[in-house]
Formats: sequence, structure tokens, C-alpha cells
Amino acid sequence: MITVTGLLSYTAYGPQFGQARPGDVGWLRLPQFDWPTDPAWIYRLNQGLHVTLGIVVIPLVLAKLWSVMPKLVQWPPARSPAQALERLSLLMLVGGVLFEIVTGVLNIQYDYVFGFDFYTAHYFGAWVFIAGFLAHVAIKVPVMWRTLRQTPLSEVLRERNDAAGAEPVQEKNAPGSISRRGALALVASGGGLLAVLTIGQTIDGPLRSTALLLPRGRSYGDGPNDFQVNRTAVAAGIDPASTGGSWRVELSGTTRVVLDRAALEAMEQHTAVLPIACVEGWSTTQEWTGVRLRDLAGLAGVSDGAATVASLEQGGAFAQATLAANQVWHPDSLLALTVNGEVLSLDHGYPARVIVPGLPGVHNTKWVSRIDFTGEADR
Repeated sequence: MITVTGLLSYTAYGPQFGQARPGDVGWLRLPQFDWPTDPAWIYRLNQGLHVTLGIVVIPLVLAKLWSVMPKLVQWPPARSPAQALERLSLLMLVGGVLFEIVTGVLNIQYDYVFGFDFYTAHYFGAWVFIAGFLAHVAIKVPVMWRTLRQTPLSEVLRERNDAAGAEPVQEKNAPGSISRRGALALVASGGGLLAVLTIGQTIDGPLRSTALLLPRGRSYGDGPNDFQVNRTAVAAGIDPASTGGSWRVELSGTTRVVLDRAALEAMEQHTAVLPIACVEGWSTTQEWTGVRLRDLAGLAGVSDGAATVASLEQGGAFAQATLAANQVWHPDSLLALTVNGEVLSLDHGYPARVIVPGLPGVHNTKWVSRIDFTGEADR
């Protein structure tokens, strides 16, 4: 599940538009499709599962590593080519999962602590784990099959249950030892505690206050804008003067249209309750009001296709984003002007920001300066 949600997150960033990271993945390219806009909380669910399960699984990984450590350090490393291949698959499996957990947790808590691109390393690290897992399964399945042909499955399970229930008293009470049931209880309780300390960042309500393992970027707005900000205006290098009375948004299609905020406010307004979900796992749901993107596309003389949205931000990794056709033409896709009935704060994207159902947070571009409606269904 962690691997699947991670690969789906990569797809959600639109690799078909050249904006997913890493951009060049060679023959490890995934099937490309337009990320769905319904249900609106689809990316919130995906990343909530990915990050929460990635943290919850830590006790299980540590327990499994402890249990297989004697085999990992046995000498000589291999007594046959088959054993060498098995050890290599274990190395890829264990090394891959440890790398993914360590880099993933650090990326959640800290901003750019690596001397390499996290997204690229995390993507290829996942494929190392996948390759190790598949190789290990391929090696073990024939062994399991031969064993089951010699001994019925029911007998194997009965022997294991008998062995688990017949743990000697002296082993249970031996100093420094722990029973199998005790180990399972310890792992389960550790995973449960981490779930309680994490899941609140995805689920609104009382659990929000228990999410002590919140991701980085704990900046918040004020009043109706009092929800998390992952990248403030100062961090993005936004000059407040550029968002004042001189601000304009340029629409391009078959015709070019330039609108100020007053002109946008004079257009038909639409309100939608939509979540923002970040790749680091946090999410929030707010009420947004603004002009539908499809209405703006109509002003530019476009009746279908994708769009590229550019920000006042200069040089940021997500200073612009390309939206697929289904994202542009969804009835709840907005160039938002207000949130929760009040004008957007500067940190939340004033004078106008994009909000699209199911879209990764960073692609809901803030401080919008230009929207290019391509009129093309795909690229």
C-alpha cells in the first residue's frame, strides 16, 4: 500500500506534462493518465495513507530487521550462487525500505536537509525496494511450493501454532528475552502510538491536536485564513507591491484578456468546499469562492483542453503548473479570491490563487499572474 500510494502520488503530479520529479525516469516510466478530480479528497486520502502508513510501519520494520539480523551478518556471506542471489535480494529489500523510511521521515520534518534531490532519490529508492521484494519472492516461492507439496498447508500451520503456544516458561521469563506474543504486542502498540501522533494531520477534528508528528512548514494564517501555509509569501520572494492595485492576471487562448481583481469580482462567483493536501501528508478543507476556470477559458476563446498557470513567484520549483483538461473544466475548479468568506491573505495567495479538486497542494498555484489556455486535450 505504501509503495502503491507513493507511485500514485508521482502520477498525480502530471509526468505527462513534464512537471513530476524526477522528470527523466528512463524505462521506469509509469503509465500516464490524467489524475482524477473526483472525489475531491482523492489526493488527500492518497497522501494521508502514504505518510501515515510509512510512519506506522517503522516498528514493524525494526522488529523484522532485528529478527533477520543474524542471517544478514552470517559468514561466509554465501555458500552457493543461489544463496548469494538471496542475500543480494535481502540487501536490496532491507536497504531500500530503510532508505525510504529515513529519507521520507526527514523530508516530512525538515526542509532540504539532503545534499541530493529528495524526490529523485525517493523515487529510485522505491524501485530498488520493489526489485528486491520481487526477487526475494521469486526465490522463496519455489521453496515454499516444494515444502507444501511435501507437507499439507494445514499441517504446517498446526505445527507453527503448536510451536507458538508451547513456548517454554524459562524462555518467557529469561532475562532480556521476550515472547513472540510480547514482541507482536510491542510492535502493534508502537505502530498504534505513531498512528495517533500522525493521522490527525490528515483528518480534521479532535485528532488534529494529537498530531505531534506534524510535517514541516507549521505556519498559519489569521482569522478565516487560519490554516496551514506550506510556503509563505516571504519564502516565495513575493513583493507585496506586485499584489497591489497594479496587479493583473493575463488570460491567453485564441484571444488575450487582462483582468484586475475588480473585474474578477464582477464576474459570476462560485463557492466550493475543497481540501488542500500536501505531499508531506498534511491537509485541510476550506470554503473557497472565486471564478470558475472554465469561465475564464471562455473569455480567452477556448472551449476545451489543458492550461498552464504561472505565479508571481520567480524561480521556485512550482512557480507554474500545468493542469489537465479534466482539472481545468471541472465545475469546482476556481481562481479563488476569498476563503471562508474573507479575502485571501497574502500567504494564502492574494490577490488570486488556483484551487482544483484532487490536485496536489503545490499545483494549486498562488499569486497567479497568467493562465495560458492551450486548447489542447493533452500534450
